[in-house]
Amino acid sequence: MAAIASTAEIEALITENAPVAIGVSGGKDSQASALATFAYLDSKGHTGPRVLVHADLGMVEWNASLPVCDRLAAHLGAELIVVRRKAGGLMERWEARWQSSLRRYINLETVALVLPWSTPAMRFCTSELKTHPIRAELRRRFKRCVFINVTGIRRQESAARSKASVASVDAAGNADWRLILDWMETEVFDFIAEQGLEVHEGYTEFGMSRISCRFCIMSSAADLIAAAAVPESQDLLCRMVDLEIASTFAFQGNNKWLGDVAPHLLGFRREEEFQNAKIRALARIAIEAKVTKGMRYVSGWPTRMLTDHEAKILADVRRSIGLLFNIEPLYLDVPSIHGRYAALIADREKRQPSVHSAA
Repeated sequence: MAAIASTAEIEALITENAPVAIGVSGGKDSQASALATFAYLDSKGHTGPRVLVHADLGMVEWNASLPVCDRLAAHLGAELIVVRRKAGGLMERWEARWQSSLRRYINLETVALVLPWSTPAMRFCTSELKTHPIRAELRRRFKRCVFINVTGIRRQESAARSKASVASVDAAGNADWRLILDWMETEVFDFIAEQGLEVHEGYTEFGMSRISCRFCIMSSAADLIAAAAVPESQDLLCRMVDLEIASTFAFQGNNKWLGDVAPHLLGFRREEEFQNAKIRALARIAIEAKVTKGMRYVSGWPTRMLTDHEAKILADVRRSIGLLFNIEPLYLDVPSIHGRYAALIADREKRQPSVHSAA
């Protein structure tokens, strides 16, 4: 086994027999981290509770992911806890986000449509569907106890993860532990094989380089193509392309459309609508470009009233977007836009305590 990364804080919690939870996705890194954690805890004489936790992402998840976690739990003799977002899986979250974007636009709660997809800079897919449900379950399960939460992050995976720390401790004293942080990919595969377990079929049969969602915002072009070739992925692919069509936002941004990955799977009608959506995307971008920098959404928006000229621009933009998306935005002339901004500013000020009351 490759070297385990640890810290004084982690070692103290292990000595105190703190509960340990290992997040498992079905991918190789979480599989290796679970195996390594149990071996390391055994070597330290740890006798506290140990559990595996899997966040079920719904239809975006590979069919084999949960069974891999089940086999891992059986191998370790550990309980596998499965958590889910109450409002649905990730596909439902993306679709709901787009409907919310339309409602907010119609009601002039924003000046531009918001993409439905999570992004590398805005990974609510991880925070809302993995981190929050897992931590909520661990707090419920280990009341009045500090616990260790293990994740299979490795520095080799990305530039962002190369800067990750071995451990971090929150205000309550709970620790996140990244014990295989410095392992190489070959070490991960070798260690799993040495333990007598098989990895996810996505690696061995589908040609995937990483296992997360079938189609991930972080996937390489090669992984997207490989995933699209697997029959179990094709209903999801079409549903995701339908959201690209409805929203006119490419799944991975920067003109990286999921619909371009396997156009032969779309069928004539969907392919025609998809090509039209790419044209509509250019129109949307050109229309929204008329909104000047000072008018765009910022934290605390709206921070000021618009000039008559700006209100006229916004009214024209909103009419054009309404026609492009077949929606009926409110506030389509200068007086109604001024009135809406005044109401929004008044509401914001009402919700914010004044300097005098805060003092």
